[in-house]
Amino acid sequence: MPRILLLEDEESVRALMEHLLLGERYQVDVAGTLAEARTLFQRHHYDLILADLMLPDGTGMVLAHQAQRSGTPAIIVTAYAARFPKDDLAHFALLLKPVRPTELLRAVAEALNRGPDA
Repeated sequence: MPRILLLEDEESVRALMEHLLLGERYQVDVAGTLAEARTLFQRHHYDLILADLMLPDGTGMVLAHQAQRSGTPAIIVTAYAARFPKDDLAHFALLLKPVRPTELLRAVAEALNRGPDA
């Protein structure tokens, strides 16, 4: 069963995404801050990182870059893509909020099937 680290600071969004992923039988660990997510990432192996871009203590790109360096694919989820340079975001799969459930699950399945360099 693939293990996913979900980094999302909005509790209601995090709960919904976690519920959808658990419904598809993924193992999910959740974090609301970059600091929490980095601690979890250091302690566990993950098959995929889902990271919100705008966080109270940084950006999800920090974790996404760390994940990619270790061979773990990452998806950035945001409503604020226009605030960041296009070149910075081009390194990751990108989902724009509000994310439809089918869109989220399809992106997760694709990322898990293709790996970090696809």
